[in-house]
Amino acid sequence: MTDLAAQRLASLEATRNGPPARTANPFFGVGPITDVVKDEAEGRQNRYDFDRWLETTYRKLDDTGKDLGPFTTAEIGRSMHRGYPADAILLDMMHHIHRYFGFPMSNQMAVGLGGGHSGFTVAIMHLMNPNLDGQKLFVDTPAPETEAAKAGGFFRQSWGTQIVEMQRFAQNGHDDKVVFAGDEGSIPSADELDAMGITLFVGVGHETTGATTYTEEEVKGLLEWLDRDPENRHAMIDATSMLGAMPWSQDVVDGFLTKCNIFTPFQKAIGGISGYFLASFTPAAIQLIEDNQKNPAWAIARQLKLVVPKDAKKPLSGEKTVGLGPFYDPAANKMIGGVINTFSSLAFAETTFGLLRVEKKFGASSVMNQRSADNRQRINDWLAGQDLLRAGVANADKRGAAVTLLAVNDPDITDADVHARIIARSKQLLGYEGLTHPNGWHEAGLDAARYVNAFPGTPGDYRAWMGGIREQDDIVALLENISYAYLRAKIVVLEELLAADGTTFDAPEESGANVRKDDPNRAYRILIADLVGLKFGADGEPDPSEVQAHIEANGGTFTVGAWDGSDLPAGQHFFYQPDLSTNEELTAACCGNQYDAVIAAATFFPDGATFPEGGVRIGAGTGNMACACWGGGDGAGGSAPLMNTPSFNSRATAQMAMKALLKVMPNLDVADMHDRVVKGDFDTGKHLRDYPTEKLEGKRMAVISYGNIGREVAKLAKAFGMSVSIFARENHRKWIESEGYTFAATPEEAAAGADVLSPHTGLGAKGADGTFANAGLVGASVLNALNDGAIIVNYDRGEVIDADALHAAMDSGKVAYAAIDADLFVNDDGSLFGPMVPYRPLIEAFPGRLELLPHAAADTEHTSRVDGAKQAVDQILSCIRYRHVINCKGDVPAGYTSGGAQTVPGVGKVSGSVIANAAADTDALGRLRDASETLAAIWGAIESTRDPIRRAELIASHGEALTLAANTLRTDCDALGLNGGYA
Repeated sequence: MTDLAAQRLASLEATRNGPPARTANPFFGVGPITDVVKDEAEGRQNRYDFDRWLETTYRKLDDTGKDLGPFTTAEIGRSMHRGYPADAILLDMMHHIHRYFGFPMSNQMAVGLGGGHSGFTVAIMHLMNPNLDGQKLFVDTPAPETEAAKAGGFFRQSWGTQIVEMQRFAQNGHDDKVVFAGDEGSIPSADELDAMGITLFVGVGHETTGATTYTEEEVKGLLEWLDRDPENRHAMIDATSMLGAMPWSQDVVDGFLTKCNIFTPFQKAIGGISGYFLASFTPAAIQLIEDNQKNPAWAIARQLKLVVPKDAKKPLSGEKTVGLGPFYDPAANKMIGGVINTFSSLAFAETTFGLLRVEKKFGASSVMNQRSADNRQRINDWLAGQDLLRAGVANADKRGAAVTLLAVNDPDITDADVHARIIARSKQLLGYEGLTHPNGWHEAGLDAARYVNAFPGTPGDYRAWMGGIREQDDIVALLENISYAYLRAKIVVLEELLAADGTTFDAPEESGANVRKDDPNRAYRILIADLVGLKFGADGEPDPSEVQAHIEANGGTFTVGAWDGSDLPAGQHFFYQPDLSTNEELTAACCGNQYDAVIAAATFFPDGATFPEGGVRIGAGTGNMACACWGGGDGAGGSAPLMNTPSFNSRATAQMAMKALLKVMPNLDVADMHDRVVKGDFDTGKHLRDYPTEKLEGKRMAVISYGNIGREVAKLAKAFGMSVSIFARENHRKWIESEGYTFAATPEEAAAGADVLSPHTGLGAKGADGTFANAGLVGASVLNALNDGAIIVNYDRGEVIDADALHAAMDSGKVAYAAIDADLFVNDDGSLFGPMVPYRPLIEAFPGRLELLPHAAADTEHTSRVDGAKQAVDQILSCIRYRHVINCKGDVPAGYTSGGAQTVPGVGKVSGSVIANAAADTDALGRLRDASETLAAIWGAIESTRDPIRRAELIASHGEALTLAANTLRTDCDALGLNGGYA
């Protein structure tokens, strides 16, 4: 038991870093090359892509050749399996399979019902004939019920069993006419086959179950043997895992495809959902089939038969021929006959679509062959670098290029039953089931590999298709997950063995983002250094009660005033001191470790301030947060996190900017009209015509920057019917255009022909010379591009506009009105300073044409300040309690994890967390899906319907549902913040 406990500890240590990266696609149990989608979303999109491809490829034409629109998935699914386009779909599939895999024009390809066993049965029943003198078979798998064959279980023996039974039950059959291999998947040399008198080689022992393949030398020997008597020698090969995974030189591949007869099931070798096989036959094999039917050894079931009566009136006594069978003739690119059973046109179309998709993604089948060989080498290299896993096939040259067999090499586990238990449990962890330890602790499934079962008796514990469709990163991920899952399963099984002897283990402590990491015995002190409520309460002072209630609801305490130095109970204590202002006051309050963290808005902190648990600025900029704990105002380094609360005042600023605009546009002189109405000096019928104006709708606004505020301004302008052009970096173009705005590559391009200009860039980075990057961005060239009589609304930073250029533009009439909101400060001597100063002379020069505000647009809005303060409280608590940093400014310090960005719903970019929040609202998620699927279905139907009468019928039937779904989707997206760019 001591040894078992030691093994458990060793496995715990080996897996202490947690699971490796997941595979992109967890399905390794089968190997279709068409199903290469990485997740559920891509799989569903692939379905839509298939529908579009089908509609593009198969069209309805009237008798004049006029295109009437597409055949749709729904139409073809409604039993369209004969006639057009079903016949075209079948022909196209056969053509593209033949073309893509490089089968020669000389060989014809049969298609029939069933999978790999059906293909084998069809081929063996038509090519083998005990009535033929001298026909002798070699089968590349051990004889049934021999010791070598028993190791593979019934499935592996079933191929050989069928051959033996057919010989035994045939009148002229005999076991001596069949020679079986000693080893799985081996090909004797040409001389050896000659010496045995073999005329028909049957290859069923490679790749799929045994994870072996033929070496290039073996294939060359087989081709040499065929070339010695091509009319009378034949090779019949199972290509279930071979197509696209032939690791040989191209001339050998070409010879193999030309000289061998190949059968394979669609759904495994090629992909899709069709339950059909195909078989490629050489001209000599076609002739053999024809001859065998003149002297048959057995009856062949109708659904498997490749020969058809020449005279339909004589199905029993008449001559039969492959010339009317279910064959594709590549030279003429036509089907000689039809498929025996009714087939699924959609399934066949899906196969063609998948092949074309793979060809587009990877290239020709020769590329797939090379990728498969490269993947095999990558597996070999990885196995060589560790000790736990080994290849099930010892000979590296014989290892499959599509199927891999892996065995565990664990010297500590010598009991076969214990080994089997560990392997079975590891597959639970690799899948979605997961593992439950004896103490009840459950490890969730990795969902990294589903169904990686090796066939019983084969020399391996795991089997996986890892051919050319797999990226090498995915292959490595699978190998690492198998190793990890084995060790974790070993821990569980060892714990079960130890528990049976009375040794038990406690479940591990919970870990993750929701686990508290603060000291439960410590009192944390947080300073709130600015107002968190701007609305006046009953005492005539700004009211912080909303934020106080939020703090208390989240388990904190709220105290008005400073900490008095007394002992505090464990927890988070917020001290509200919004009147701190002078450097002396701040130094005394913040430079002696009085507080662990801080929340501030406009307060500038001295360099010596210390807040070892972090700080949050209510707002976007953090230039006032000059604390060495987080590396200064940029948060560059330090041991504590610096955060901000971007976007909370974006809407307030945007609304104030629109308020400024609406004072002068539309330019209706409401003050004069008011005075005249009051005086009784206005007759609506006579005087209203003296006040013509123009509405905002149809006017153009230029927004400089696609940040949070700029986007909110653009949304409001659009709501008024204005067109909006936005200057931003090129990477924002697709998002700007997706919202219905015009992208502009330069400020001048945005301003061209605009009636209103509103900058929202911020100052940008400060240069070595002390100037900011965006100072003077709106200069003469931008202003001169505007329409005459334009309006300027600068509720950003005063420095962004060149005041001298604005003076000139107002003087020329290019700018009719300007509203500026910028900082203004007063020195002790009464002199003024700040970015508003350059604008003040314009008041005298242009009376009545300016409105100047002291940067009040956002900082006077109560709701925004409260929302920002609540968010700041949440961020501080997240840092202290969970070491989780939201809206980090600069670097995330060691010991913390990033929580990404968080903005007010609907403001700023959409992020993963925004989508996750939407997905967590199950009602909203259901509506989003229902609305989206309704829109996709109806719009898809309308697009695919060309006939105006039919289209009108669709609209009449579904127009209400479409409109309702569009409204629902738009409303939910707006409410959930699912509009804008993506972070």
